[in-house]
Amino acid sequence: MLARARIVVEKDGERSVIRDLQSQPPLTLLPRRGAAAARSPAATVHMVGSATTPLGGDDVGLEVVVGPGADLVLTGVAATVALPGQGARASSRLVVRLRIGDGAGVQYLPEPTIVTRRADHRTELHAELGAAARMRCREVLVAGRSGEAPGRFRGLTRVVDTAAGRPLLVQEQELGDPALHASAAHLAERRVLATEVLVWGEDPHPGLAGPWWSLTPLAGRGSLATSVGPDAVTAQRGLALAIAGHPGWAATMAATLAPAAPESSGDRDQAAGRSW
Repeated sequence: MLARARIVVEKDGERSVIRDLQSQPPLTLLPRRGAAAARSPAATVHMVGSATTPLGGDDVGLEVVVGPGADLVLTGVAATVALPGQGARASSRLVVRLRIGDGAGVQYLPEPTIVTRRADHRTELHAELGAAARMRCREVLVAGRSGEAPGRFRGLTRVVDTAAGRPLLVQEQELGDPALHASAAHLAERRVLATEVLVWGEDPHPGLAGPWWSLTPLAGRGSLATSVGPDAVTAQRGLALAIAGHPGWAATMAATLAPAAPESSGDRDQAAGRSW
């Protein structure tokens, strides 16, 4: 199945608005609506699997363009199960391209991908960041279903700081190679590999580490969080611990959760008299 999807988000006053939203099965994009969406300064879009995917032979592409100063949260709603196709060597492919303007922010947070036996799945994430752009991209890989040997997975992540004219991260990941799985330097007999690229303000110096997780600052700017575990819940818990130690992200969360200053009676009167 060949499918393409596209999102364009721009800043409009104090809010980020979706200017273009295109999608087709098996990847359907649904914007968040209602009062919660109206109050949020960021645009939120949910990625919904509207057909069985990725299936061997699928070729899915997602292009995301976020204009200067805008913010987008792109989330999954359910785990992805990579399945084999009918052809002996049919592989599935997902390519995501992010273009993040100056001062803009993107959170790309899909749910875990389970690579089943005989599947051959490949992914690419290409991100271009403008000056002072922020990015949070997560990937959780599960090597097979419970009691099942995994299929093959190959992933490429490339993050480029276009303002500085240099790459921040170029990383390849692979699952399903018996030689790799036998190595303690790979997953150490764990089934789940969780990673998160965080380019979001101040980075930790030096890096941080805990039981089966780490947070490593990159040479330019940004950090790479990594966690392994016997299951997705444990791996994502380790990833959350790593991200909690990131100074830039922690500052953003503290500002978000801080209680708003109480309005004066004059403010309330002015708001009540505002025309819509």
